[in-house]
Amino acid sequence: MAQPRGQGTLPPLARREVYGVAAVVALVLIAFSARYGYHRDELYFIDCGHHLAWGYPDQPPLVPLIARIMTDISASSLIVLRLPSALAVAVTIWLTGLTARELGGERQAQLLAATATGVSYFVLGSGHLLSTTTIDLPFEAAVIWLSLRAVRTGTDRLWLAVGALAGIGLMANDLVGFIVLGLVIGVLAVGPRRIFRSPWIYLGAVLMVAIWSPYLIWQAHHHWPQLTIARAIANGSSGTSQPRWAFLPFQIVITGIWVTPLWITGLVRLLREDSLRWARAVGVAWIALAVIFIATGGKPYYILGLLPALFAAGAPAVLAWCRRSPGRWRWLPAALVLELVGLPIVLPILSLSAVHSSPVVALNYDAGETIAWPTYVAEIGAVTPGTVAVGGRFPVLASNYGEAGALTRYGMPYGLGQVYGVQNANWVWGPPPETDRQAIAIGFDRSQLTPYFRTVTLRTRLDNHLNVDDDEQNQPVWLCSGRTEPWSQIWPKLRDYG
Repeated sequence: MAQPRGQGTLPPLARREVYGVAAVVALVLIAFSARYGYHRDELYFIDCGHHLAWGYPDQPPLVPLIARIMTDISASSLIVLRLPSALAVAVTIWLTGLTARELGGERQAQLLAATATGVSYFVLGSGHLLSTTTIDLPFEAAVIWLSLRAVRTGTDRLWLAVGALAGIGLMANDLVGFIVLGLVIGVLAVGPRRIFRSPWIYLGAVLMVAIWSPYLIWQAHHHWPQLTIARAIANGSSGTSQPRWAFLPFQIVITGIWVTPLWITGLVRLLREDSLRWARAVGVAWIALAVIFIATGGKPYYILGLLPALFAAGAPAVLAWCRRSPGRWRWLPAALVLELVGLPIVLPILSLSAVHSSPVVALNYDAGETIAWPTYVAEIGAVTPGTVAVGGRFPVLASNYGEAGALTRYGMPYGLGQVYGVQNANWVWGPPPETDRQAIAIGFDRSQLTPYFRTVTLRTRLDNHLNVDDDEQNQPVWLCSGRTEPWSQIWPKLRDYG
């Protein structure tokens, strides 16, 4: 069995080159961060940030905390809100270079791996937004890099750092735990199993759970709503859900066809090449997690925390292939340039007026969810003039957390009352007070409301006036009066965990 090289035998670090790629990508993300508008998830994170807790039905507390900090710095700046995402992407690119070096990649290999990570569609698209997916990326990349370093050098104390990083990452996104699970499965399957004889790996595991425990306690206290939401996502409730058969083909779509040969090469190297036998657990982790997520109905991007490591493993082989024939070198920059052709799909480059005539929303669901929230709220606010509400203001029922977040963010000038949402954390913060006997309801089917109100009148349907078919386009706005039951009885029936 091939053994990893000893400590101190790594190639030189391509510090300037990798730093340069990370800086350029971060600057591109910052440059486009103010275009279009808030994503529905960002509006939700801001809402959650005003209800700080150790957990929420669908997420740990770190990203809402970040949203709170950034909106305290500037309440309305998308650039400020999204700065942590640009930084997270830059750190992920840097860690990709370090991982390539750990796997024996020379300076060119480190640069290639870092560049491929920086131009991959998933990294750019998620890096444009503040999201749990973006914030967990550097933690996943760091866990893999430090794990490889601990195995290669035999420095078992590094497992304590792995545990700490995994624990912090788990406070951003539960997917970090699956990366850890995949690595454990990989080591159990193909080694090196000697690491399980070290007490440091168990101390690292204890530290990870200790950091994560406040969120676990919150979930247990609220009867594990995350599991209910996971089942709903598996059944297709999310806009980015895909059928199980599409999980593997979508790996090409969301990474980009022109960099796909690089990460596939890395996966094959990890699984077959003797010189990387010591790191084979990473390749097995990818297979194990693919099987788990296909079986459980997970989203295709759930596995992409391993992508930087696959790029890192594939880069030396692709460069070696290029060196075998001078004519092959032209394919490498051509592939990277062709990858950039897809940038208008993943970044808000097109004008808003051109989006409806492009395939952007059809290919990138998230792009549509950043459009026209102020317009929608203005249309909801226009329902109230000429109508008398109990207490002078109408409470608003939102069918999803995007609507609730947008109404909270933009609704004050329109005289709307308190916003109550029925989805995920918004439901936890309800119900409305019993004094509210009528309401404006957004996005519900009429049949969902008629059991609880004597009169349910359609007042308008939302229109973004851009001909963009997003989730809110054509949603109904109802005026509901004559409540027939106490809110305390209605609220449990309206809950939507999904």
